[in-house]
Amino acid sequence: MKTSQFLDLLKNHQGKSLLFQYAPGLLVGANYHITEVKHIKIDSVDCGSGTDSWNETIIQLWESPSEIGKTAYMSAYKALGILKKVGQMKPYDLDATARIEYGNSRFHTTQLHITDYEVKDSNLIINLSVNPTDCKAKETCGITVESDAETSACCAPESGCC
Repeated sequence: MKTSQFLDLLKNHQGKSLLFQYAPGLLVGANYHITEVKHIKIDSVDCGSGTDSWNETIIQLWESPSEIGKTAYMSAYKALGILKKVGQMKPYDLDATARIEYGNSRFHTTQLHITDYEVKDSNLIINLSVNPTDCKAKETCGITVESDAETSACCAPESGCC
């Protein structure tokens, strides 16, 4: 989801509680805070010597230990207010991919992709997922079927593509 789409989603559902589902049936606790917003520029080189670049907006969530047991979630209105303030200080690339950074004692900290959303009663639920790593130079390396062995072969020193 693009940053502009995420901001529009919050704007269109300001009266809803904002929930984040980081795995099926698992929600970020109601005690979460937006603790940082990162404007990231990625400049990359893959194992086939291909280059790429793109921007990302990373919104970091943190569960406050002093608010464990809290049941009222942050509203989309409040989240939008926080993100608008950030945008005034450091302008967004509205075409950048928006991601959510999150972790807790039972789930490793990672940058999660926003895959979908749903509106249920008074809640706006943002569905998140972890995307696995992938060989981005499959064509260059001659990989046609994805498997761990073939992906490893792509980046092996003797493969000729690294």
